[in-house]
Amino acid sequence: VQLQASGGGLVQPGGSLRLSCVVSGRTFSSVAVGWFRQALGEGREFVAAISRGGERTTYRGTVKGRSTISRDNAKNTVFLHMNSLKPEDTGVYFCAATGRTPGVYSYEYHYWGKGTQVTVSS
Repeated sequence: VQLQASGGGLVQPGGSLRLSCVVSGRTFSSVAVGWFRQALGEGREFVAAISRGGERTTYRGTVKGRSTISRDNAKNTVFLHMNSLKPEDTGVYFCAATGRTPGVYSYEYHYWGKGTQVTVSS
């Protein structure tokens, strides 16, 4: 399974971004996908996840209410919309996949893509 994340960039506080994760190498509907982020010098932390069918979503508490994870099965893509961005949202964002129920720990995901940098700064 290959994952390709994109959509990062520099955004001002209060702004919005849409991250994309294209999944290939396996039937898209057979994998759940999660987003994680890693700030400089910090560990990787869970951001959001979506189940294989898209009916279940999970969010980190600090992004809940201003983020939406969704999937487009026709495009083999998972999206993460983030609004009201804060400087503490800065980091490299990774998408990851698992054939099981998506959890909040990185070890629960078997496939990882390269990250995309998100910088929130004025």
